[in-house]
Amino acid sequence: MADSVLRLDQVLIPEDAPIRFGTDGWRGIIGAEFTFNRLLRAAKAAAAVLYQTYGKDREPRIIVGYDRRFLAEEFATAVAQLLTGQGYQVWLSSCAAPTPAFSWAVKAQAAIGGLVITASHNPSIYAGLKVKGAFGGSVPTTITQAIEAQLAQGDPPAVGQAKPAYATFDPWPSYCAALRTYVDAAPIREAIATGKLHVCADVMHGVAAGGLERLLEIPIVEFRRDRDPLFGGGAPEPIGRYLTATQEQLRQQHSATPTVCLVFDGDADRLAVIDGEGVLYTAQEIIPILIDHLVQHSPYRGAVIKSISSSDLVARVATHHGLAVIETPIGFKYIGDRMLAGETILLGGEESGGIGYGHHIPERDAFLSALYLLQALVTSGLSVGEYYQHLQKMTNFYSAYDRVDLTLASSGQRQKLETTLAAHPFTQILDFPVSNWQTVDGYKFHLADDRWLLIRFSGTEPLLRLYCQGKTPEEVQRILEWASQWAVTVAS
Repeated sequence: MADSVLRLDQVLIPEDAPIRFGTDGWRGIIGAEFTFNRLLRAAKAAAAVLYQTYGKDREPRIIVGYDRRFLAEEFATAVAQLLTGQGYQVWLSSCAAPTPAFSWAVKAQAAIGGLVITASHNPSIYAGLKVKGAFGGSVPTTITQAIEAQLAQGDPPAVGQAKPAYATFDPWPSYCAALRTYVDAAPIREAIATGKLHVCADVMHGVAAGGLERLLEIPIVEFRRDRDPLFGGGAPEPIGRYLTATQEQLRQQHSATPTVCLVFDGDADRLAVIDGEGVLYTAQEIIPILIDHLVQHSPYRGAVIKSISSSDLVARVATHHGLAVIETPIGFKYIGDRMLAGETILLGGEESGGIGYGHHIPERDAFLSALYLLQALVTSGLSVGEYYQHLQKMTNFYSAYDRVDLTLASSGQRQKLETTLAAHPFTQILDFPVSNWQTVDGYKFHLADDRWLLIRFSGTEPLLRLYCQGKTPEEVQRILEWASQWAVTVAS
């Protein structure tokens, strides 16, 4: 294992090296994998596949958006210029905005798709390209495979005469108006104004800056609101190691008023929460609350989709309310595929904080999740922690969870780990015999009393991810330390 220092094989990459799409788009190191030339090749191929797939009864309109990363606006402008020359009707965002806002714009404007320049939660050295289909969500694997095939074939033909110019638009107004149709902001505003609830946000230097104020139409204190393409030396990912300063700040500001700090990742499609005591709540705690709230206080029903790394409390709460549960590999595109398959879906969520809704668009949307969570707290009168404890008691299910990421120094290390797991899957982990294992996405080893350990490789970064559910935080840490030591030993 190694730290995040760049290696020569990451930097010395030929311009014609294959472009590969991961769990949600293509991401690469700026200046090495992700260059203007390579981006424009990918954008041209993606636009051609979108046109072939969704363009039969539509104008060849494409939404182009971007986040707050280094050169993001310049990358997006270059894509808009290129596609305009290819005959597409391009709508280029006039500002950085949430990825779900661009997905909404694709659907609202009857576009054939969207291209969003973002690397989401990845560290600052990365840029990326997310491809959205006409339905308003990430395109399925069949489409990204078609894009890769198109890249291998060379430049596709233009779809018509070059347009005189691309149009610009602000995605925020239409997006905010859409979210307000699902959640009445007035009770939330009243709770904030009367001191019943203190709401703030950590936008992690990302595109969520100012978003809650737009939606709630009331001033909201925000941490890390400024644009910083280096993200303070960390990454805009709403997990513990990047939130310690915010947690400490909330502890120091502690008051008698219930506090909820909504944490958004770099492109505002993932959500976490910190309370006034500085306690972090991830999607593992948030998703069960949202399920319970929507069943009781909304007209929406349907199955619940959970990724394989999600807490089993998600399934317990869904089952308690008589809802079917569907489990998928990690990556919201798998959840989106099920939403598009014709089934009625209440919500689908991932451990990493991405949550989407069958009545909205098949896309992760942190702002809609934030509004629903605030509505749940105001309606119930409970804090996040109290609501979560209520659900544990209701289902008689108590567990702890954590995740560890280990950086891989080379592709050879990954190969060693994959070969070892395939040849010698665990039969015992510490004192716990392995009852069975799944290989839907990595290796998920099931232990006694709903304990499990999941080992898988990231689809966007050179990382080995270790996930664990156990009975206590201490037990979870013991299992993760054991798995980490195993990985270091095998990879060395």
